[in-house]
Amino acid sequence: MNIADKLYSAWNYSKPAETEVRFREFLTEATSPAEQAEIRTQLARSVGLQRRFDEAHEILNQADAQITNDMPVVKVRALLERGRVYNSLGNAEQAREYFLAAFEAGKQCNHDDYTVDAAHMMGIITKAEESLQWNELAISIAQNTEQEMAKRWLASLLNNTGWTYFSMGNYTRALELFKDALEFRCKQNNIVEIHIAQWCVAKTLRMLGNVEESLSMQRAMLAERAEKNIQDDGYIYEETGECLLALGKPDEAKPHFAKAHELLSKDIWLQANEQPRLERLLALSQ
Repeated sequence: MNIADKLYSAWNYSKPAETEVRFREFLTEATSPAEQAEIRTQLARSVGLQRRFDEAHEILNQADAQITNDMPVVKVRALLERGRVYNSLGNAEQAREYFLAAFEAGKQCNHDDYTVDAAHMMGIITKAEESLQWNELAISIAQNTEQEMAKRWLASLLNNTGWTYFSMGNYTRALELFKDALEFRCKQNNIVEIHIAQWCVAKTLRMLGNVEESLSMQRAMLAERAEKNIQDDGYIYEETGECLLALGKPDEAKPHFAKAHELLSKDIWLQANEQPRLERLLALSQ
């Protein structure tokens, strides 16, 4: 297994601290500067996800010091991760600079996986029509590539594009894309990813006024997670509460909002960026 595949297999984005430990172990086992530099790009990402941004930048500085002209793929990864750190810091303009550089570098070294990743990140940091253009470009590359690692992006890209339409108030188009993403996730047969895709469909159904159908989907996910001993998801509890609230059942919604607050208030990103949302959950639970 090459280092890129090893890193991909070791990633758990929902548990970055555990992933960091694995990557630090890989670093001690690395046999070349190229391997060390590539590991450091992903180590920096795992640290950044824990909001230790200065440390993430320092790790990327160490990677940059090792990167030479014969490491074009590692260079792309370093650019991507630098951009992600800046984006997490709320510095979209500097993030844009690095994502654009990563996009061009990915094309030059014919590595569609990272080219798509860069386009996908541009879709995240831009808005409305520009975001749609980047997402559609990323989808086009992923659909037409012969590189398997790039093809795996399709479900995420459809999901991201769906959220762009959602943010624009075009719930009908968003629902179409979320359903397409769900179809891809079902083929990949990962129940957690399937539930994320189902949640997107259900939330959009609620926004379109199909509250009963949305509630039925949320309840089915809660039941399946309980049956299969899958970790609780605060977002599912939140949406279940929202459906019950929309149906005029605030008392029935309260325990769902309480559970949502219990789980989501532990999320460091939500703590930093969504305090009003967390406060609303707490208020609705009482």
